[in-house]
Order: sequence, then structure tokens, then C-alpha cells
Amino acid sequence: MPAAAGASKGVDVPVTIDPILAAVLQKRLKAITREMGLTLLRTARSPILNEARDFVTGLYDASGRMLEQTEYIPVLAFALQPVCAHIAQVFAGDIHPGDVFLHNDVFSGGNQNNDVAAFKPVFHNDRLVAWAACKGHQADIGGAVAGGYNPEAREVWQEAFRIPAIKVIERGKVRRDVWNLIFANIRLRIVEEDIRAQIGGCTVGERAIQALFERHGAAVIEAHVAHLFDATERMVRHEIAQIPDGVYEGRSTAFYDGIHDGSRMAINLKVTVAGEEICFDFTGSAPQTQGFVNAPYAATASAVILTFLMLINPDIPHNDGLTRAISIVNPQGSFLNAAYPAATTFGNSLTGPTSDAIFRAFAGALPGMVSAGWNRMLGFTITGQDPQHGYEKYVDILFIALKGGSGAVKGADGYDHIGLINCAGGILAQDYEMFELQDPHRLIRHEYATDSAGAGRWRGGLGIETEFVIEGEKVIGVAFGDGLEEEARAFGLYGGHAGSANRIELTAPDGAVRRAKAKQILRDIARGSIFFQHAGGGGGYGDPFQRPAAMVAREVRNGVVSAQAARREYGVAVDPATCAVDEEATAALRKGQP
Repeated sequence: MPAAAGASKGVDVPVTIDPILAAVLQKRLKAITREMGLTLLRTARSPILNEARDFVTGLYDASGRMLEQTEYIPVLAFALQPVCAHIAQVFAGDIHPGDVFLHNDVFSGGNQNNDVAAFKPVFHNDRLVAWAACKGHQADIGGAVAGGYNPEAREVWQEAFRIPAIKVIERGKVRRDVWNLIFANIRLRIVEEDIRAQIGGCTVGERAIQALFERHGAAVIEAHVAHLFDATERMVRHEIAQIPDGVYEGRSTAFYDGIHDGSRMAINLKVTVAGEEICFDFTGSAPQTQGFVNAPYAATASAVILTFLMLINPDIPHNDGLTRAISIVNPQGSFLNAAYPAATTFGNSLTGPTSDAIFRAFAGALPGMVSAGWNRMLGFTITGQDPQHGYEKYVDILFIALKGGSGAVKGADGYDHIGLINCAGGILAQDYEMFELQDPHRLIRHEYATDSAGAGRWRGGLGIETEFVIEGEKVIGVAFGDGLEEEARAFGLYGGHAGSANRIELTAPDGAVRRAKAKQILRDIARGSIFFQHAGGGGGYGDPFQRPAAMVAREVRNGVVSAQAARREYGVAVDPATCAVDEEATAALRKGQP
């Protein structure tokens, strides 16, 4: 066991690093963040947290450097660390055992207004040694529109109740006036209960960290943490060194600012790889918009980090060493780093086009690692009153409906029904029975969409179709997303084809049909209306004519690909009745003969 600092005469004793203890400590820190997550899953009331798992848990050192995180959705990779460092600085000298802080402000390190974080300082022998934190997406956060997504917002105050770094519990006692001020500005009581669950998750982390310090001592823990940081940095630098030096450019587009029909926002990315360091430079991207199609700095940084992690060793620990060799240039005033007081709720959703630009940039340098395009997010929030529960107000972000397909990679088809790249499978679809119990909705169907995936040697992941009856009263729907335009479909790579486009339709009881724009508030949705959503598939990778004919025939048999698409996209003639391959006709098709 390494010697601890602080001998009986107060003389520091050097700590010898024990590699085994370092490995155990790293695993233990990761386990603690998962225990915090399990606590939140089992105690939160909102399905956004206890079903969809739209949250992150983390541990940080006294100054806010990341010790370890568990991102239940990847877009929250950079959502806690900047805020933790901010709180440690703002409240320096006024942080005590039993304190709890809340924060959601996007102009002081936050990533999205609805993502509210709770932080709890951890003390050992009366000294601040760490922080435990939980951040989760809340069902409501005030502002002009219930649920927090307001395509009509033109400034932050029309989106949400801002919570800068604020102490809500002091030395173990709730600051009742501050607590009441916050939750008087939020519509749903469930949010208050979910914040209590997040604080409970922080308490679990606090106890576990205190136990580690009690067992090993501060000097041993802190020396081994510094060793872990350096080891992680070396791992990341090794991964970067495998990328050929050079400047790689990638471009992408976000569609429709919510105000001007046909508007486009360009993402211009230049990635510079020099030895063991990498820089992502977004200079020249579109200026910030008038509406909410903007991102704060933290949201774009998260998009960069989560996409880069998809291209390197997945076993690299998530601590401070992860980002030391990565730099980001993102000028303020861009729609990827909007200046105060811009509306920014759509910022997390810009991860899709940002990731597209990164994949395109690396397509030549890392062909075996990049994926084809993922389906762009098209979300839809429904708010209203629930007749089956005494006309209580309810909010549903419809995670059940927005999960499209991922892009294919070299050697593997894309994931079916995985969801958004900023969630990368982290957000789960709602359980059917719970969906109908918690909301006044009656599910008609929820199934893979035939021909939704982009064709390729390896096809994209399948999208889905969702249909249900809305039985609520005073219902309002909010569309917030992308991917409706043909050019916004998930792109293919190396001859692979694009996935299918998104679509949302509402059919009223009288048969009138409304098709939602990508960003739009749909008011006066009549009870009995039918909601329909097609979430598109991912892009294909490689020449579709190289996909084995037997595999295509099997997918025709399973309803994944139609016989017509098999012939048109893959050059495979399949008998619709028997699903057998016509070898002669297939050979002719693949030779380009009529």
C-alpha cells in the first residue's frame, strides 16, 4: 500500500503510485457514477428520467476537474464539468458540508435550459475534496411554452426560467425562499420531485467518495487521480497519433431556423491533426439565428467530444485527461456558440449536423472508423390535460417516436431504431403499457419502416413509424427538429445511399391533415386526433450492388426491404411470393442490363 502524506509530525511523505490501485480506483469511480444513476432511475418520477434516461452523473475534484462520468446520453459528455468549475470559482470560500447547488444557465456553462444540474460538495477532514453531480432533462422549466421547447422564442427568457449557480440547501438546511422561487416558476410539480431525486443521487456519490478517502487517505487518492489523468491523456494522444497529420475539412447544413422558410445554416469545420494533438475549428459557420436554432458553447463542445469518442478506443476513461489534447475554436456569435441573450433550446439537437461535418472531415483519413449519416432528429412534444388522471397537466417528449436509424460503418449495418446521434442509443423508447398509463394516448402501431434505411454494402439502420390516438384535452404540440428536406436525409458514404426523410402528420377527427414543419407550435389539437411519425433510417456504406443477394432476399422476406427496392436499390430480383432470388435476372441487373 502506498505511504500516505501527513505523518505524525506533519511532514509530507511521497506517495508511490500503485498501478493496481490506480486501476481499481478508476473502476470504482466509474461504479460510483453508475450507482448514482441507478438511484436516479429508481427515484425519479418523470419518464424522461426513469424510462428515457436523459441524464448524466459525474464526480469532479475540488476545482471541478472531471474524475469520472457516466453519460446515459452521450450529448451530456461536456454538460457538467464547465458548470462544476464555475460553481467552485463563484462560491469559493462559501462552500460547506451539506450544501447543494442548482444550475441550468446556458450563458455560464450550461448546455440546455431544460437540463438542470444538482451539485453537492464532498468534504474529508473539513477540506473540500470533490463534487458529486447529476444533471437531467426536466419535464418543464418555465418560459412561454410548457415543456421548454419554444420555436417562437427570440431570447432566453421566452424559453425558460434561468437558474444561474445558486445554493438551494445550505449546511444541510433547505433555503426555503430560494427553493420556492425556483419552483413557483415551473409548471409541473413532478420537476420538484425529480430535482430531489437528483440530489439523492448526489448524496449517494458523496457517501461513496467519502468512504474512498477514509479508506486510502487524501494524499493517496489525489496522487492516483493525477496519475489517472496523465494515463488517460497518454491514451488519447496515442489515438490521435494514429490519424495522419493534416488538415481535414467537413461541411454540413442545419435546415430551417423556425422563422424563414427554406433557410439554411452552414457548418464549416476544419480539423487539424498535428502529432498527438487535434483542433476542431468552426470558424466561418453561419451566424446565430433570430430564433432558437442556436447552441451554447457547451452543447457544441459535447457534440465534438461524443463524435470524437466514436472514432477512438471506446475504453478510454472519462476524466480530465480526456480533453487535454483536444482544442476547439468556436467563435462567439456563430449559431454554434450564440451570444447572450440568444434563444438556444435547439442547441443539443445541432449535434446531428455537427457530427455529420466531423464524419465527412474524417471520411478520407479514417474510412474504417467513420459512419455514414445518422437520421436527423425530429422531436415532438405534446402538452395538455389528462382526463384519465383528473385533468392534470402532462408533458410527453415522445421518445417513443423519434428514434430513427444510425449510419452504417465498414463491416456492419447501422443500428435499427437507435435514435439520435447525440443520444447514441442512450435514450430508450417508452414502454408501450407505461406510455398509455402515463399519458392519454392509445398506441395503434410502432414498427420498423420498410425501405427506410439507406442502401449499401452495409445498409443504414432502419427507421420506425409510430401512430397513436391523442385522448387529451387542450393539447398543444411542438415540433422541433430537422430532416424533412430531401437533402437533409442521412447521407451515404462510399457509394451508399441516403436514408429516408422524416415526417410528422396529425389527422383530426374530421379527416383534416396537418403536416408539421420542422420547428412549429401546433395549437388546438382536437381530442381523437391521430398522430403519425416516420423517423427516417440511416445512410448506407459502400456499393449496394455488393450486398449479398441472399441477405437482400432475407430482408424482403422479413419486410425490411420491399421487392421493388431490392431490384431498384440493390440490383436483386426477388420473387415477392416466395422471396427466392432470381439468379439470372439479378446477374443482369447488377451488370446494368435492362
